[in-house]
Amino acid sequence: MKLDDIKKLHQKKYRQALGHYLVEGEHLVLELQKAAARQPGLNASELYVTGAFEHWASPFKTHQVNDRQMAQLADTRTPQGILAVVPIPDKDPEPAPKPGEKAVYLHEVQDPGNLGTILRTLAWFGGFRCLLSPGSVDPFNPKVVRASMGAIFHVPLETDVPLDSLSNRYQSIACLDLNGDQLTAESFSTHDCYVFGNEARGVPREALAPLAATPYTISGKGQIESLNLASAVNMCAYELVRGS
Repeated sequence: MKLDDIKKLHQKKYRQALGHYLVEGEHLVLELQKAAARQPGLNASELYVTGAFEHWASPFKTHQVNDRQMAQLADTRTPQGILAVVPIPDKDPEPAPKPGEKAVYLHEVQDPGNLGTILRTLAWFGGFRCLLSPGSVDPFNPKVVRASMGAIFHVPLETDVPLDSLSNRYQSIACLDLNGDQLTAESFSTHDCYVFGNEARGVPREALAPLAATPYTISGKGQIESLNLASAVNMCAYELVRGS
């Protein structure tokens, strides 16, 4: 890919048009290389390094650039001197879930840090698929990729999944609600898909109603009204793994 095209990958419309995204930094490139050993599609990634990383061992085609060029390619203010251009995975219209896999559906999540943290949590516990609604932040946004700490390579991810399509895919759906059953209820771990709402607005009740989702609540004794989205997903994922 031409250097001018790589610069454009900072913007979503060009990531979509060119079918690639950026991965920056030593740690993320190492995670990418580990993932490529199990996911052949990632082997089409290409590496760009400055002289400081000229001896970096990689299975990817490698290009050396100078510090000025790296500063133009990178999204970070002080780039480490190593980045990869990674192909966006092809969309599978409706992949069959793996045995025991749980789906986490995020409705119009907007904060890149939240999404990256959620992916990191799901990768840590394992056995989760992440579904993103239309209108959600682009998971291949550089900020999401960095916040995920490489988890984006390890969690099955689907984008532009309509909320109303869930009832056709999953027999049992759960959601969070202030008036729901306790998260510690035995039934909490029996569902196939768990729906979480937008950071500020949640999920519109009229849109959620047709799913017949079972409501659960995270009890708190403090004075604030709500939890951070990533924190809520973290607690639910832990409870699901603990209860399995």
